[in-house]
Amino acid sequence: MTTITLPDDFPRGAPMGAVPGVQAKLLARCIDGRYVVGWTEEELREQYENCEDLVEQLVLYCQRKEHENPEWSREFNLERMAKGVGKKVNTGEWDITVDELAWMLDRIRTILGW
Repeated sequence: MTTITLPDDFPRGAPMGAVPGVQAKLLARCIDGRYVVGWTEEELREQYENCEDLVEQLVLYCQRKEHENPEWSREFNLERMAKGVGKKVNTGEWDITVDELAWMLDRIRTILGW
């Protein structure tokens, strides 16, 4: 098995959740008899792999749209793609955090050199 090294700039925030009530609460999960707060290393690695896979797909998408629509500016192309991805994140269709989305958009810009 290949060990994936996560980039230092990949977000490591905890999964989202909410618990009602007045008293302060700590979101924890019981995994293998231990209470865990935030992502496990395995979950974080899986989240990174999913984000990186989406980045690769979205880079190809932007390149295709640039070729199909030469009148679009690169910034318009990126904004259009980001808006579509943001909708999928906000509706829960894609299970990524807002921080991960920002990381992905920066990565896409870097790869494309835009």
